[in-house]
Amino acid sequence: MDDFSYVEGVLCAEGLAATEIAARFGTPTYVYSRATLEGHLARIEAAFSSMNPLICYSIKSCGNVHVLRALVERGAGMDVVSGGELERAWLAGCPMERVVYAGVGKSEDEIRAALDGRCSLLGERARALAGKMPAPPRDPVGRGPIGWFNIESEQEFETIAAIARDMGVRTHAALRVNPDVDPHTHEYTTTGKKETKFGVDIMRAVRFFEAYGRDDHLVLDAIHLHIGSPVYETGPYVEAVVKALTLIDELAGKGFEVRTLDLGGGFGADYETSRSPAAAEYAAAVAPLLEERVRGGLKLILEPGRTISANAGLLLTRVEYVKEGPGKRFIICDAGMHTLIRPSLYGAFHFVWPVKVDASQVPPKRAEVLDLPGLSAADVVGPICETGDFLARGRMLPEVSRGDLLGVFGAGAYGMVMASNYNAHTLPAEVLVERGRARLIRPRQQVVELLEPELRAGS
Repeated sequence: MDDFSYVEGVLCAEGLAATEIAARFGTPTYVYSRATLEGHLARIEAAFSSMNPLICYSIKSCGNVHVLRALVERGAGMDVVSGGELERAWLAGCPMERVVYAGVGKSEDEIRAALDGRCSLLGERARALAGKMPAPPRDPVGRGPIGWFNIESEQEFETIAAIARDMGVRTHAALRVNPDVDPHTHEYTTTGKKETKFGVDIMRAVRFFEAYGRDDHLVLDAIHLHIGSPVYETGPYVEAVVKALTLIDELAGKGFEVRTLDLGGGFGADYETSRSPAAAEYAAAVAPLLEERVRGGLKLILEPGRTISANAGLLLTRVEYVKEGPGKRFIICDAGMHTLIRPSLYGAFHFVWPVKVDASQVPPKRAEVLDLPGLSAADVVGPICETGDFLARGRMLPEVSRGDLLGVFGAGAYGMVMASNYNAHTLPAEVLVERGRARLIRPRQQVVELLEPELRAGS
């Protein structure tokens, strides 16, 4: 699952005690394990090896440049959904031809930046930041264009094609097809049903190719699918692939060759022990449909995010107070919905446990209910002035005291990337553990950093 485990009653990241990390960097702090990131990527590579896919890590799940660099160094491409993520991919050293750009609302400035590095959104600072990139440093001028735009609508295709023509650039496009498949996940993260804002209805796809499939500057030669996240079943992927291959065959009959199939991401993660199918199970489900096509020349792209980063991240938080209410105990921490919003936003489960426990209370697995001695019910909440500010509700937990540390597991995906300054709280620090050594990869934000932009603007 990951490289976070208890050693003699103390939670460790790759063997390094979380207590030591908290003492050095403070709390709340996101802690990432490089070994876990690399291990999860390696398992996906091995599982899908017979189909030789381009694996484009989904930056939106966890976008720290140092995390991205670790994955790029192992050969990953990048899946981006904004101009800011595009710049992160470049600063991480990812070749632009291994970048897929998704998202329903790409602006003209973002499109230009994706087509030509001279339009980098980093502006005059691009060259200075390039000097901090992995060797050798690269000039942004020669970095583009990206590999594929995932196209969400007719107007978007027309816009990107016109800009590409104006700039004299040629790149590729994948039509995002909405296969109307139910992934049986949260309604906010279901993206493959026909009533969502994403993609083009599969019945409209042929007309789309007939209208735009012969453009010289934005070459429409790929299909993109993304049905939702997290998806804990293989069946929806099989259903989506069958529909996509039927469409590809229909397009071939009309003279349009689809050279690339992008299956998107959405694979589940183990927020609870053994909750998600292994990468090999997802691969085995679609391999019978795709292996022969791949041998025939079809290129496959995958866009995993949380299945790589979720269990690679731990949120460390310190107990500020323990409050006994009528029939309920509140463990009030320095992390809350401003630090990790998933429990409040999605009702998402994250395993929460003290960093230091008696040997009898070392968790044998991560689950909502554990049969261990000395547990009592508690709500784990944060400092935000909202009743909806919580990390866990009604959990059976060991006794804790003011100053104790808690670990919030499975926090590497959609954690720091969704953190906010609500109530004028500062953003947490981020730390990467590599071979038992921790290094700061994002310093804790200071209150003065919140105020200075406003004061400068008013001067």
